[in-house]
Amino acid sequence: MSLADIVQRGWECVGTGDFDTLVADYVEDMVFIMPGQTNILEGRQPFRSALDGLGEILPPGFEITGLRQIEGENEVVSIIEWKSEKVEDSQSTVLFKFNGDKIYEERWFIDTEQWKSAF
Repeated sequence: MSLADIVQRGWECVGTGDFDTLVADYVEDMVFIMPGQTNILEGRQPFRSALDGLGEILPPGFEITGLRQIEGENEVVSIIEWKSEKVEDSQSTVLFKFNGDKIYEERWFIDTEQWKSAF
């Protein structure tokens, strides 16, 4: 299985709410970074706990309308096309860094002003 396949499986798990399967692809001391925000999650358990509140941290009406993966050496970039009730069309990227076949860092790149305006 390619690294891009692992990331794609993770996005599918987000869509179905299968968060336990999702976090199994991360190392125990993983880091989740959302630029423009002060929260950086360190560790798989805090990341897993945050996923339970995912619906509360996404803009109302959030929907992924397109998704593709670009694989490099030990990393994958997801390009996400999305919309919400207040944002007609946008894109964000997410960088996944790997150690072997496990993710050790997930870093989001978003237009933080647009993201805030989506709420």
